[in-house]
Amino acid sequence: MPDPAAPSLGSLTWLPAADRPDLLGPPVAAALPSLTGAAWVAEIDDERADTAAFTEAYGVPLAASANCVVVAARRSGETTMAACLVLATTRADVNGLVRRQLGARKASFAPQDVAVAESGMAYGGITPVGLPAAWPVLVDAAVAAADLVVIGSGTRGSKLAVPGSLLAALPSAVVLEGLGQPLPAEAPASPPAQPLRLDRAPDDSDVGWGERPSVSDDDQRYLENRPPHWGSD
Repeated sequence: MPDPAAPSLGSLTWLPAADRPDLLGPPVAAALPSLTGAAWVAEIDDERADTAAFTEAYGVPLAASANCVVVAARRSGETTMAACLVLATTRADVNGLVRRQLGARKASFAPQDVAVAESGMAYGGITPVGLPAAWPVLVDAAVAAADLVVIGSGTRGSKLAVPGSLLAALPSAVVLEGLGQPLPAEAPASPPAQPLRLDRAPDDSDVGWGERPSVSDDDQRYLENRPPHWGSD
């Protein structure tokens, strides 16, 4: 059966991943023969591997990209690792759905050095293909339903394009509805600061109710012109 046609995604040239194992991270290249569908790879500038920079540089729609995040789940003093795959237009519900799915007391994003060491992949290139067999791979239903999705390749110098169904068929994959939550809306801009008004109303003075100025002009004239027989106060 002939290979399906290479995808047309952005300005990249996509090649069968099996033809370019040199563009893949070692764990990804090792896992490639076990995949249940076609996979393509495209070389990119490793300085543009992060999703926002990648999208801008190569014109791949954000909705066609998926982010793989590594999660550390803790329960009874033990930590287990897992991966979450969600569309780049969403974020993984780590503290809710992920924590409950893993039966953990607490779940959080794994530190960068831990994610790299445990996955054997480059940060910014971590992908669900080739992760340790013991890791659950939680796949958002929207990713699983995608005809084609762009993911990492284990390195920062390339990207993989694969059908969503291939990711849902990974041995440790669990498809979850609602794993990807909408990104928070940007906070509205603060209104411009109002200038400080120094003008005073006509009846505004430093003299409060029941107070008198220390010495007025009338009082000064009174003191200077009083008769001698009045004595002094």
